[in-house]
Amino acid sequence: MIVREFKPQDLKRVMEIESMSFDEPYPPQLLRYLYDIGAGFLVAQEDNMVVGYIIFWIRFENEGHIISLAVDKKYRRRKFGTRLVQAAIDAFERFGVNVIKLEVRAKNKGAIKFYKSLGFKEENRIPHYYENGDDAVVMKKEL
Repeated sequence: MIVREFKPQDLKRVMEIESMSFDEPYPPQLLRYLYDIGAGFLVAQEDNMVVGYIIFWIRFENEGHIISLAVDKKYRRRKFGTRLVQAAIDAFERFGVNVIKLEVRAKNKGAIKFYKSLGFKEENRIPHYYENGDDAVVMKKEL
């Protein structure tokens, strides 16, 4: 497995993973826009196929934000997500970021458990954060 920078030709595969992973997937135009404006955008690749991705950026001077993380269902529980998050953490540290935040659906217990295993803690809840009315849990990791 390798983790590398996203390339525009990866977008179709990233969208397949996005669509299988989320009830309300981001539109491809938004993902391309995030790439175009310089957000961190990495992919995990296995046997020349993109199997996961992470999008992140520095939201405030010293606060990083994970926008999206997803791994193809067939490749989950094989450390792809962990490697992607660690690569983002490494990038944040190079830029002097000392805290990382993200939002996750409150009902997504698997994702919450995953982020906790990486040292994130639940900070608070945002009611009706998602379009369908689901609450979000804000998670935070101090670096």
